[in-house]
Amino acid sequence: MFFRVRALRARGALPVPGISAFLQLNVRTYVRGPDGLPGVWFFSIDASSRLAALGVRRIYHVPAFYARMTLEWAGSAGGGAAGARPVDRAAEGGAGRGWQEAECVRVGEPGRVFAGRYRANGETFHAEQGSLEFFLTERYRLFAAEASAEMHHDRWLLSPAEAEIELASIAPFQLGEPKCCHFAFRQDALIWPPEPIAST
Repeated sequence: MFFRVRALRARGALPVPGISAFLQLNVRTYVRGPDGLPGVWFFSIDASSRLAALGVRRIYHVPAFYARMTLEWAGSAGGGAAGARPVDRAAEGGAGRGWQEAECVRVGEPGRVFAGRYRANGETFHAEQGSLEFFLTERYRLFAAEASAEMHHDRWLLSPAEAEIELASIAPFQLGEPKCCHFAFRQDALIWPPEPIAST
């Protein structure tokens, strides 16, 4: 999942420059906790903010890394300048009509890279309960080896999408061609501090 974080902040505080806005790429899988509630397990998180990567690693105990990252529009029939930010293109009425090119190069680990592009190609929808889209998106907990954190968000407003992956050695295992792709313009979320997972 490749996306842009904006206005990240602690509750009641203002965004902090250098850590409140950055790009993120995460490689994840989908799990259930000891209590049976569904959640997300991260194999890796790459962030274009060194401080954000350090904070995620120390607070949430997940493998987070600093990386050089870009996310730019490649141009489309919807018009607008290449390189415009997604929010700008949405304001122009071109959201979902052009390719977004994403690149990630992990700092200090030669060969750990990601390069690809994606675009939305259909109407927006909310996932129906019992569907694959519901299974993938309606999850409200983050898991690490020794802790978990609650997460709240509205239902995802999704669009069907297509993706072309050029390089994907960023993951700790080999990734194949994408079989299921979706695009979301925006998703607000609240994330609680982690809590230890009780041993059984």
